[in-house]
Order: sequence, then C-alpha cells, then structure tokens
Amino acid sequence: MTDPLTLWLLLAAALVLVGLAGTLLPMLPGTPLIFGGMLLAAWAEGFSRIGWPTLLVLGILLALSIVLDFVAGALGAKRVGASSQAVWGSMIGAVLGIAGGLVGLIVGPFIGAAVGEYLARRDVARAGKVGVATWIGLLIGAIAKVAVALAMLGVFVFAWFW
Repeated sequence: MTDPLTLWLLLAAALVLVGLAGTLLPMLPGTPLIFGGMLLAAWAEGFSRIGWPTLLVLGILLALSIVLDFVAGALGAKRVGASSQAVWGSMIGAVLGIAGGLVGLIVGPFIGAAVGEYLARRDVARAGKVGVATWIGLLIGAIAKVAVALAMLGVFVFAWFW
C-alpha cells in the first residue's frame, strides 16, 4: 500500500500538469490549478520545503496571470488608440466569450472591441483594426501567461530542491 504522502504528492503533480495544460487550453483555470497543486505539495510536506515566502511569490505570480487574462485584449485595443467603449467591449467580450468555449474565447474579445469601437466612431475599418489589435493583445497575453506558469514552476522547483 502506498503511503499518504506519496498519494498527496501524486495528486499535487496531477494538478500542476493539468494546470500547465490549462494555460494553453481554454476552460481550464491553468495557473490557479498550478498554484493549488503547489500548495497541496507544500502542505503534504508540512511546509518544510516550501514555506510561506515561496507561496507568497507564487500567489503574486498567480494574481499576475489572472490580471493578464482580463486586460491583455484591452491593452491591445488601447495600443492602437481605441475608444474607451472598445476597451470595455473587449473585456466584456472576454468574459462573455468564456461561455462559448474555444471559439468564444478567441472571437469574444475581438467582437466586443470591434462593436465598442464602431459604436464610438461609426467607422467599420477602424473597428476592424481595433478588433485585430485586441486579438493580438490576447495572443501576447497568452504567451505571457505561459511564461508566468513556467516561472511559477521554476520558483517551486528551486524552493523544493534548494
């Protein structure tokens, strides 16, 4: 029979692996799962290898990744001088897009920004440009989220072994 510590650590590793997949796949809360797995591993070991300072750093990285999810598209729109309606539209589109799965997550912010910009300026070409900039912002945000997830993993592994 396997000891309880091994089972907890296997569950923690599974959470981290699913979380890593979730940074690329929509509908999975990637970095929260990674953090949960790391917290579970720290708890299972009695916080002897991973202490509160490390968990605080991991929590800050988690918060950063969550903020990236919601503002990346808006920052892309703002970069091309989008109206405030377009910025709000991209954020609303991102939230509503969650219900649409992968397609919703990809097109929700684009549509929200384009509609917001069109309502503000009544210029179809400009609305399209803002929509594309929003999508590029989301892509950059996704890449940054993967980098944050890998940073979380690096901080954890460093603290665990050293």
